[in-house]
Amino acid sequence: MKDTIAAISTNNIGVGAINIIRISGTEAFAILTKIFSNSKIGEAPSHTIHYGYIKEKDLIVDEVLVMIMKAPKTYTKEDIVEINCHGGTSVTKKILELVLKNGARLAEPGEFTKRAFLNGRINLMEAEAVNDLLEAKIDSQSQIALNSLNGKTTELISELREKIVSLLANIEVNIDYPEYQDELQITKQNITPMLEEIKYRLNNIIKESQNGQLIKNGINVAIIGKPNVGKSSLLNALIEEDKAIVTDIQGTTRDIIEGQIIYQGILINFLDTAGIRQTSDEIEKIGVEKSKKILAQADIAILVLNNNEKITEEEQTILKQIEQKTGFIFVNKTDLPTNLTVPSTTLPIIKGNVINNEGIENIKKEIIKILNLENINEKDYVYITNTRQISLIKKSLTCIENVIKANQDNLPIDILAIDLKEAWDLLGQVIGESYEEELVDNIFKRFCLGK
Repeated sequence: MKDTIAAISTNNIGVGAINIIRISGTEAFAILTKIFSNSKIGEAPSHTIHYGYIKEKDLIVDEVLVMIMKAPKTYTKEDIVEINCHGGTSVTKKILELVLKNGARLAEPGEFTKRAFLNGRINLMEAEAVNDLLEAKIDSQSQIALNSLNGKTTELISELREKIVSLLANIEVNIDYPEYQDELQITKQNITPMLEEIKYRLNNIIKESQNGQLIKNGINVAIIGKPNVGKSSLLNALIEEDKAIVTDIQGTTRDIIEGQIIYQGILINFLDTAGIRQTSDEIEKIGVEKSKKILAQADIAILVLNNNEKITEEEQTILKQIEQKTGFIFVNKTDLPTNLTVPSTTLPIIKGNVINNEGIENIKKEIIKILNLENINEKDYVYITNTRQISLIKKSLTCIENVIKANQDNLPIDILAIDLKEAWDLLGQVIGESYEEELVDNIFKRFCLGK
């Protein structure tokens, strides 16, 4: 924390017109003074931009704009310098080299955000949201991250912690002053509705986190079936792009082909798989095995059947597998004579013809129905999507349920306090009020260099 750190903060060096070298720490201005044409730059007002040159002795390295930001009103709460240079790879690396040569250390991945957390500018939940924002591919993912970053999600946890503290304070009074028996009885009666409210809100956060994870991670939809039933044509129709090769030759698709669409704010990843059948072709066998793995791992499976052909034993096996998870049947080629009889099944059946896009909209509607997308609030994406955070909230819920049971069993009041304190501490770990150093290090290692 005492080191002054530096890194290139822009991605794809050499591609853009401008690159940014960020410096943070007590020596940030002193280092800048050694390489910038304005030797009095450190005396300038905070949050100002200055034109000049980066120099190595008397040699001009680049013409730049330099932004200076003085502690504590900065991203890290330390002095920060950002050098905006031309986007060339050579000149950017040269400036970083000069910065390091004059006293800075190369920042570790996520170290700027880690310092923002350790210096108290943001909590751990907000710090993790920074990385989510950087990785967001669609607007809804960005909105979830922004709501965590601006503190809306933190408020959900902080309010629950305050309620638990209030309960603990009430219980502690009874532990410290046991002579007030009447007060003890009143307390045990009064805490029941408060405990139930906390339980309800924790359950609600966990339930809604499923929607949040759906938005954050997207959904994988496997298109499964035997060769030549129209799987690749279906993929192309769904994503409105000729991504997969379509021929009348069986076994054309040998590997997994992916195509993505954004539908009602959800990233849907369609996976066109190799046709599942018995084959002596070694390469095709590998594709078939991959298809089976994709079927097992997919969130939703679409079994494509040919309206013009009788169902095979292999297709019936696949149908039973999909019945054990989530999916539906698409009967393709309805323009041809019907020779297909679908066995009795619990799976929804959609009929159509991918050549003229018949049934495509019904497939999308079925996916929406399965995912329950209508219940996702598009205006207020205040969801918890981080696996670490959700795990801690579930553990906190278990503690609250233990307290409720203990209270119903008339156990001593101090027993209730133990689990309540544990629930309060677990929620504190969600936002970083309490944490282990190793955990924090692992979290920030996932960040990109320069952030």
